[in-house]
This record gives sequence, structure tokens and C-alpha cells, in this order.
Amino acid sequence: MSTAYDPSNIFGKILRGEIPAHKVYEDEQTLAFMDVMPQGEGHTLVVPKAPARGLLDADPESLAALIRVVQKVGRAVKQAFQADGLTLFQYNEPAGGQTVFHLHFHLVPRHEGVPLKRHEGGMADQAVLAEHAARIRAALEA
Repeated sequence: MSTAYDPSNIFGKILRGEIPAHKVYEDEQTLAFMDVMPQGEGHTLVVPKAPARGLLDADPESLAALIRVVQKVGRAVKQAFQADGLTLFQYNEPAGGQTVFHLHFHLVPRHEGVPLKRHEGGMADQAVLAEHAARIRAALEA
């Protein structure tokens, strides 16, 4: 099995603007956008712009910038959805649950007693994703 980074992955295409995404935050090194198969309202992804298949092959400087944005966006996601908590997922390689081979963190706002949905539960309504992205952007600006 090849573990080289493949730039044709869906997040690479989003970063190049080949596929649309509901963006919530962007800077020179990172991009945050809504997960199209959310496990809960407000499920957001944060990715580095630098190519990295996963955590273990990421450039340390890129990873440091990424985790700062994960924290910043995580606070906004939690606030925007008045969540009781926040679940952070990061998967590496198929055995670790990774299905898109571009390093990414999942931020899922959590409410007491509300279980996560299945990640393969189907595509979310685009209008709902747009509204959720707007809520997070507003929290980032607050």
C-alpha cells in the first residue's frame, strides 16, 4: 500500500477551488469548512494547506499552525451551537479510520445526551450547511 500523499484527494480539490465548500475560516496555512456528512450540527473540518497525508508525515511548523486554528475554530463552533462540549477526531490510515488521505481534524459540537450521527449517514442539505457556516463565521468575528 502506498502511503504517499495523493493531491487528487477531495480536500486537495477543495483547497484548489475545484470543488465548492462552505468555508468558515481561512488563512495562509489552513482552511476550515463544513463537513458534508456531519455527525452533528456544526461538524467542521480543519485542514492544512500544505500537503500531508496524516499527522505523522505533516511538517511540524504546518502542524503547529493547524492546531492553533483547530483551537480557534473549535471555540467558535462550541459558541455558535451553544454546545456543552466539543469532540475532536483525527484519524490516520485506513486501520485508524481515515477515509480522506489529507490531514484533517473534525470538530463536532456536543450536547449532553445527544449521540453522534453516523458519518456515512448521507449528505447534508447545502442550505443548512451554509447557515451553519455563517453561524461559525459570526462567532469567529465576535
